[in-house]
Amino acid sequence: MMNGAMTLMRGMSLLLARAELRAVLWRMLALLVVLMLVLGTGVFWLVDYLAALWLPAGDAWYWQILSWLAWAMAFLLAVVCGIVSFVTLGSAVSAPWLDLLAVRTERISGREVSEQTAPWLTMMMQSLANSLRPLLGLLLWGVIALLFFWLPPLATAIWTYGAVRFLSFELIDTSASRRGWDYRERKSKLTEKRWFYLGFAGLAALLMMVPVLNLLVIPAAVVGLSQHLSKES
Repeated sequence: MMNGAMTLMRGMSLLLARAELRAVLWRMLALLVVLMLVLGTGVFWLVDYLAALWLPAGDAWYWQILSWLAWAMAFLLAVVCGIVSFVTLGSAVSAPWLDLLAVRTERISGREVSEQTAPWLTMMMQSLANSLRPLLGLLLWGVIALLFFWLPPLATAIWTYGAVRFLSFELIDTSASRRGWDYRERKSKLTEKRWFYLGFAGLAALLMMVPVLNLLVIPAAVVGLSQHLSKES
């Protein structure tokens, strides 16, 4: 897990250190900011809604403790929903720039590769298509979490684990697409190096909760994983 987390951190460091990578980052940053603001508004609404469902009624001595727990679980669950939405949509709308980041990173690593020439809309739709089956898997984890809806800690833990697994699929999309991996190959790679990708996606999920840094997670993940896979090949 530590190796996966460090790969993401190395990606963020390289993204900010190299001028040719920062130039791509600036092009996509405004779009990511707008998307983050829209989804952030939705997250705050969801927190209020879930907390209202879970808040206990009454004035018993433990009411305050349960209230704080309900708010904490509602916040975490809503934030995870926001992270999943941001990574899915952010990766899709910025697909051409993410591909360019991957190309430039692999060239920095010594591999001569070509850029994608497909139109922006084609690349965006392809990214969304690649998200469909992982989203169905996430939906299954969501159904399991709903079975324990009135046990907020357990429901939140199940949903969070499912979200991290989904992020593992989502964050490798650019590198996987460039290598022609289909869904079965992606699943095989993630299973083969389960702990690496859980550490990679787990740290990404945590950084998504940090203002400003959350805007860098998607491009940093592409840079970090492109560098990592270039060294392996």
